[in-house]
Parts: sequence; C-alpha cells; structure tokens
Amino acid sequence: MFDLFKKKPEQATKDVKSIRDQLLQFIKTRLAQLEGGEGTRIKGLQLFLTPQEAERHLYEAAVYMEQDGRMKEEVQRIADDFAIALPPHWDCEISFGNNLPEGAVKAPQLDAALFIRTKEAVLKKTVAASIKVLAGEAEKEEYPITSESGPVNIGRDKKVQTRDNFYRINAIAFAAESADESNKYISRQHAHIEWEAASGSFLLFADEGGVPPRNKIKIRPALGGDPVKLQSTKLGYALQDGDQIILGEKALLEFCYSPR
Repeated sequence: MFDLFKKKPEQATKDVKSIRDQLLQFIKTRLAQLEGGEGTRIKGLQLFLTPQEAERHLYEAAVYMEQDGRMKEEVQRIADDFAIALPPHWDCEISFGNNLPEGAVKAPQLDAALFIRTKEAVLKKTVAASIKVLAGEAEKEEYPITSESGPVNIGRDKKVQTRDNFYRINAIAFAAESADESNKYISRQHAHIEWEAASGSFLLFADEGGVPPRNKIKIRPALGGDPVKLQSTKLGYALQDGDQIILGEKALLEFCYSPR
C-alpha cells in the first residue's frame, strides 16, 4: 500500500536540472555506442524537443538556449570522457516542434529525440504547409500539404478528363456547380504545387488552364512588392509564408508554413 505514496520515475516533477541531466545521460548512452574510433564519422547531432507549451521554458533552459554553443560544450565533454574523437567541425542543432521526425531515437521519459548525423546517415526532414481557401467554394477550408505529398493539383471538380483523355485528380477541388461567383473562372487544370528539394521550397506552377489567354494566376507576395502573374507552365514561383494566390478573377488562396 505504501507504493501509492511513491512517485514513479515518469511521474517525477520536472525541473531544469533533472531535464538537463536526463538529456545528457541519454546523449551519453547514444555516444557510448560509437566507441572504437567511429566518432570521426560524426558530422553533427540533432536534438529535437517537443514539450508541452507549459514546459517549454524548462527545456529551453535545460539546453542553454540563451547561451550559444554551451550545449555543444557539454556534449564535447561527454565525448572526451569516452575517448570519442569527434571531428573538428561537428555541429549541434537544437530545434523545438510538435512532432519527432522518423529516424530520430526517442529519449525515455522526455519529450525529446536524438539523431546522430554521419557521412552515411542524413535525417530527411518533412516540411509541412497548408493552403487556406479565403474566397471560393472548395471541398475544404484548409488543405495540409508536405514535402512528401508530390504534386498537389488545383482546379475545378475533383476528377476531370484532360485533352489527352487521361484523368487528373485535383487535391484542391472547387465545385463546378456553385453559386459562388469566385468559382466561375477556375479551370479544371488550373495550377499545381510541388516541393523542390534543391531550393527547399514549395513551387506554384500554372497548368494549361491557368495561363493567358485562359484563366489567370496572380500572387501577392507576403513580403510586399508588386503582384506576380504566372505567364508560363514551365516556370514555378517559390511560395513564401503568407503569400496570397488569386485563381481566375476572385478565388483566393493563402499559403502558410505549418508551425515547427
């Protein structure tokens, strides 16, 4: 019965020191597996933290967010204790977010995970964004997209047949039969968005029905400047957070990166 009054490890009250000690012990355990000269393969450590908002300040203090390079110094001391010869220019990245990326090793009893980046192993991060429908009648008010989504087609109707008789699926589909005047000038093959790894950005392309003399596409950059009109199906526009996109005359979309 006395067990009722004992806190289990996962129920222990969290504070800055306990979080830091557990993080460093976790990193120590992971680095210990690289004894025997394998440390030279390390290019860097990536520490991912996903605490609840109420605990975020504890995690920030635990990893010395206000002291640039301090966490790296602590890790270097651990490596020295295990005689792990880290290369001269290894780096230590710390990021906060909502999700832990696939491939990172979860820390026990903590909202954290670690990925040891080597010459052979590179963590592939998924970039998330969303398209909000501000004007026009579509199936949804907001569409999540990621760098893994592939081309995201935009147009009138969900499933349409193209000139070459193939079918096209519009992931962002505006209703053909709609009282909303914004839908009137949206083409069945109006535009698409796809991720470009080389530039690290989502590109907006006009499709056959989205370039002059047909229905148009116009972007108002969130950072200011003159509106941009897409004149070709070959050149994509790199979307920035907050960009607004007009399809046809009045249908309006907004591009937003998802919180990290």
